Amino acid sequence: MSNTELAILGGGIIGLLFGMVGQRSGFCLMRGLEHAWVQNDGRKLRAFATAMAVALLLTQVLNAVTDLDLTGALYLQPTMSWLLVPVGGVMFGLGMVLANGCGARALVLLGQGNLRSLVVLLVLGLTAYMTLSGVLAPLRLWLEGLTTIRLPARSLPLWFSQVGVSVSIATAVMTLLLAGGLVLWAFQSRTFRQAKTELASGVIIGVLVAAGWWVTGVLAADIFTPVRLASLTFVAPIGDSVQYLMISTGMNANFGISVVGGMIAGSLFMALITGTFQWESYSSPQHMRRSVSGAVLMGCGGVLALGCSIGQGLTGFSTLALTSFVAIGAIVFGAWLGLKGPLRSYVRS
Repeated sequence: MSNTELAILGGGIIGLLFGMVGQRSGFCLMRGLEHAWVQNDGRKLRAFATAMAVALLLTQVLNAVTDLDLTGALYLQPTMSWLLVPVGGVMFGLGMVLANGCGARALVLLGQGNLRSLVVLLVLGLTAYMTLSGVLAPLRLWLEGLTTIRLPARSLPLWFSQVGVSVSIATAVMTLLLAGGLVLWAFQSRTFRQAKTELASGVIIGVLVAAGWWVTGVLAADIFTPVRLASLTFVAPIGDSVQYLMISTGMNANFGISVVGGMIAGSLFMALITGTFQWESYSSPQHMRRSVSGAVLMGCGGVLALGCSIGQGLTGFSTLALTSFVAIGAIVFGAWLGLKGPLRSYVRS
């Protein structure tokens, strides 16, 4: 098999497993925040924290002991727009509340028969491409040019190494502190420790993030026909998938597209074998309005923030990129605005 075929195959397997786990567990940052803030049930949020810890630890181990070179990752950029990244994160966070889940969750829900998610995915993909290279791209590029600043370092370890500590030691210390802190916080809850489905989902999805880096950065690495270094993220890949369905004879499949297809297939498989497949649609025009509004915010905001709740919250975080910490905080703040903040009345209307 060629290296591009290996990347596509690996992406499909990773997506299949993610879809199965996501369908079974309901893994989603938005659901985790909603359950914690509204229902006083932190199990799903602790599952996301566990996934963050596992993804970070395994990714940094791979970076240390294999040929994986994370310096080519999208998240590790020397510059950042001080305006677009946080604004995009807030837009995405609010959008996933309005749409009742992020792009990854929409793929899982589509696999189990939720037709609302089909609308969300189509609008999200269209809006993402409008922002990346369509009618909104000139405005995005203009604002980016006005607001881009040089970061003190690409990543947290590189920043701390400026005080005289070696990069390898700084990376090890930051990885252990952050991963250890997340695990301690997650496992201090007895209800979470007893919630085997949530606990397992966090571990498995964290492993899948590291597996994505390994597939594109080690297994499919080839200097003659390079594969873009990537792992799990869903805004641009959903847009790529919509485009691929329309012009597949003039466009090559890639890792992200195969992850998207694998997730739908995995969710469908799990829904069928567990008897949970069920057709669902909108209950009212207002319901559809909220859903479409959320998809627009996620598509545009995810591009501006350089990733989604999975792309920045797990994959970007696993690289310890400074930009990812800004984006994660903005996404959580956007979700707070819709779940508990001043916009919650609009979300529920």
